[in-house]
This record gives sequence, structure tokens and C-alpha cells, in this order.
Amino acid sequence: MKFASEFRDPAAARALLAAIATKADEIGATRQKPIHIMEICGGHTHSIFRYGLDKLIHEGIEFIHGPGCPVCVLPMARVDECVEIAERPGVIFTTFGDAMRVPGHKKSLIRAKSEGADIRMVYSPLDALELARRNRDREVVFFGLGFETTTPSTALSIQQAAREGLTNFSVFCNHITVPEPIKALLDDPDMTLDGFIGPGHVSMVIGIHPYDFIARDYRKPLVVAGFEPTDLLQSTLMVLVQIGEGRAAIENQYARVVPEHGNPVSLAAIADVYERRPSFEWRGLGEIDASGLRIRRKYGAFDAEEKFGIGYAASSRNVPEIEGCACGAVMTGKMKPTQCPQFGIGCTPEMPLGALMVSSEGACAAYWQYAGARAAAE
Repeated sequence: MKFASEFRDPAAARALLAAIATKADEIGATRQKPIHIMEICGGHTHSIFRYGLDKLIHEGIEFIHGPGCPVCVLPMARVDECVEIAERPGVIFTTFGDAMRVPGHKKSLIRAKSEGADIRMVYSPLDALELARRNRDREVVFFGLGFETTTPSTALSIQQAAREGLTNFSVFCNHITVPEPIKALLDDPDMTLDGFIGPGHVSMVIGIHPYDFIARDYRKPLVVAGFEPTDLLQSTLMVLVQIGEGRAAIENQYARVVPEHGNPVSLAAIADVYERRPSFEWRGLGEIDASGLRIRRKYGAFDAEEKFGIGYAASSRNVPEIEGCACGAVMTGKMKPTQCPQFGIGCTPEMPLGALMVSSEGACAAYWQYAGARAAAE
């Protein structure tokens, strides 16, 4: 693909919307409830609102916003642990920008920075690696955060640090995986989901087969999708076709980018550096088995948890949310952002109560960015 314009073509979008309407009417004739399709990825949520797809789509279809924002699902206790590391003498703590303002139980990283902690925004773990090379007398810590999309770059940085003997570099590992929380949602009796739009950038790394259990065990369709408006519309139509035909399969709409079996180089780096945690806490979902990664013992010299004695202990888990904040319900699709009583009132981008208003992939941020005061009024 050389240009994105072909995936934003109005004529193509109108044709897809018409096909979606026809298929939704066919399905709706046999049921009395909306068709619930969850877009797992926060990037998809922002695209839906940026292009107004939620307003253009057939009224019988409802998009449910899923837990595909890694900053948003991070529990408050882990933010507190970031601050604890960052405030130690001699530490340079590095992080992606959208994690800076996420509230912890005590404070955010940006507040800790304003109080004197040496916290720096970086665009890649390689930036943190370079800081470690230039500051051999300082401990440089990278906040490893994200789904399978960002995990390979962190793994490759740890491998490079090991080759160079940069033992003043370490990673505070909070990498998580996508398939496990989907299973948790499907096991929730209060969730009514008819199909999924899967995150294309995650499947660039892992391929499409880690989602096979969704079709096999739960009889729900999932279509891995790109991020342009016609990508999302075509993926929605593909989900509807499966529902209409009474079948469930894992399909790849984003084949121009996503290989069926993923990226072997990235997968090899992940397997070498990381292993599964027995469980990991997700904001809004609680503890989910084998949904988080930790650094293998062979790379223990680069594990900030080991280096600073910050263990993932039970005492640090399940820190309660700020009173009035409904991030958990919004994150799991049980509530729309505008249904939160704090949206646009006690929680704004300038003074956020929760991560969903801060992150570039948060559902609340999407509502605010593309609807603003109108969404708050609604």
C-alpha cells in the first residue's frame, strides 16, 4: 500500500454501508436485539469516532469498546510501583508519553516528575538504551508496557543490552497479551457479544491463529482488521456475513499487512526473553491467568522488579479505583463513556480521574476528542 486514500474512498464506504445495512436487516428479521460487535483495540475505537462510523452504521449494530488499550487496563498499583522506582536516587525512569498522566493511587508519573524525579518520555526502548550508554553512573529503567505489538522491541532491547553488558539498563515489565482477556469477557455471563473486530497490529506479530479458540470453543466470529474506515466497514460486513450464515471463523481482512502465522523474528525474541506470569491483574477485569509476561531468569540483570525489589505481590494488587471513576465498566464494554457520571465533569483530559481519558487509545479520550462538549452534554 502506497497511499491511504484508497481506504478512505467515500464511494467504497457508501457501498460497504449499504451492504452492511442489507445484511443487518436480514439478521434482524430473526432476532429482536441489536448485533453487538466488540472492537478490541483502542486504535479501532478512535478510528470509529474519527470517521463517524458509529453514526453511519446501521442502527441495528452496536459497537462495544473492548479492553485493547494497554495503558487503560494497567491497575493503579502498577503505576504506584513505577513512581516508587522513579523516585529512587540515581534512577532515570523512561516511559512512553501516554503513561505519564495515568493516575496512580498516590500520584501520576508527571506529578512525580514535577516533584523532582528524573522521568523522561521516550519513543522507543532504544532511546532508553542510548540513555544507559551515556549515563553509566545512573540506573536507566524503561517502563515496558503494551500488548504483543510493543513486546518485541522491548525484548530486542534487552538482548542488545545483554550483548553490550549494559547492566545499568533494566525494564519494568508490564507487557500483556490480547487473547486471554477476550476469553475472560466471553466467560462473563453479563456480556452479550456476537462477534469481534481484532487488532491488526497485534496480529502483525502473533498472526491470526491465537484467536482460534474464539470460533472453536465459543462459536463467535472474529475478523482481524486494519485501521482505515473501509477496513473497519469491510471487517464489520465480514462478521455479519458469518453471523448470517450461522458459522464462526477467524478471518483476516488486514492481509496486506498481517501474515497468517505472524512475524517469526519477533516471536523468537519474545520467546527468548519472556515467560508467562501465572496471572496478571487487569483494571476492570481482575486477575487473568497467564495474561502477563515477565522477564526470564537468564535476563534477570535487566529485570527492574528483581533489581529494585518490586515484586508482583498480592499486597500490591486490587487497589480500589478512585471513587466515582467507572473505568472498569467502560473498559469491559458494560458502560459507554458518556454513561459515567464523571465524564466531562469530574474527569476531563486536563484533570483525569482515570486512564481512559488520558491514553491516546482510551475510549473516553476518543469520545472527548471527536465529540467533546456534545458528548459530555449527552
